Amino acid sequence: MSKPYIIPIFVPHYGCPHDCIFCNQKKITNVSTTTTPGDVENIIEEYLTYFWKDRVVEVAFYGGSFTAIDIEVQSRLLEVPYRYKENGIIQEIRLSTRPDTINHKILENLKKYKVDTIELGVQSLDLDVLEASDRGHSVEDVYGSVKLIKEYGFNLGLQMMVGLPGDNKKKSILTAMDFIKMSPDIVRIYPTLVIKDTYLATLYEKKEYKPLTVEEAVDICTILLILFYLENINVIRVGLQPTDNIQMGMDVVSGPFHPAFRQLVEANIYKVALEEYIINNGYDTNGKTLIITANSSMISSISGQKSANINYLKEKFGFNKIKIYSDVMNKDKITFSIDEVIDTLDLKLWMKKYIANFQGIN
Repeated sequence: MSKPYIIPIFVPHYGCPHDCIFCNQKKITNVSTTTTPGDVENIIEEYLTYFWKDRVVEVAFYGGSFTAIDIEVQSRLLEVPYRYKENGIIQEIRLSTRPDTINHKILENLKKYKVDTIELGVQSLDLDVLEASDRGHSVEDVYGSVKLIKEYGFNLGLQMMVGLPGDNKKKSILTAMDFIKMSPDIVRIYPTLVIKDTYLATLYEKKEYKPLTVEEAVDICTILLILFYLENINVIRVGLQPTDNIQMGMDVVSGPFHPAFRQLVEANIYKVALEEYIINNGYDTNGKTLIITANSSMISSISGQKSANINYLKEKFGFNKIKIYSDVMNKDKITFSIDEVIDTLDLKLWMKKYIANFQGIN
């Protein structure tokens, strides 16, 4: 099934009752004005001119905390995509919000306007991390909202961040494991960035907060992505969407920013898998040629950005050459040969063994 076309409607900090230390919605969304129903209609009409026909179109309200807005304002904003949905012009409506701004009245209103998906900005399920980040909601708020959202039949999205104040690899893994228990339909993973004009930027300048490096964030997100993959949970984004402002040296002061962060994570999965498999099987590699065959969709990630994985494996194992070929084959399999040795790496089986090292964390 093709991915839906997304029509993004930004409602930056509109109704949000808290200033989390990492958040500056004006910087993140590049929008600072309030949003009106007229704005919503104009944005929808503009985006519809870009799309091919016969594809699913989704209107998505981003930024701020949608359900913290006065319910009458929510209704006025939702009435616009609802009208387009009733006329068959768009097919889905999605919004993001805080876990402590969900109740029966709000959900009944969202049902009235045929909202399909509610994404909760959970960020962490560790109380100390939530408090250190000034989130203003509890772990219990998350579980209560998830229960209600499921009872009302909405699709559930959960968003988490890694590298927040007080966070570490163990806490991030435990949050992901708790996410899995909630059976979300979609998940987003965001490494914490230090954005200008936030309290986190002040802490960073005072050397009271140390952000993750890109390598540290990739390492943690590798584990998280594997955890969700093995549970068939769709991770729809890894890393903050780059914009004109969200770039290192612009509004990003520090932190693990990369314009193709997800690709770094996916490439790391293949690098670690191949490295471990070669070591565990004791292959003679020095001066040999490694030939890898995989599904065409996997080739760029196996190679790594700027052939980083190829270069790493050549240097570590002394390969003379590494060649990668595409074929029509199962995405969970990688076939490789080292001279006369031919073998197949079962990725899903490897992932289960790899992730077992972390599943005993408590």
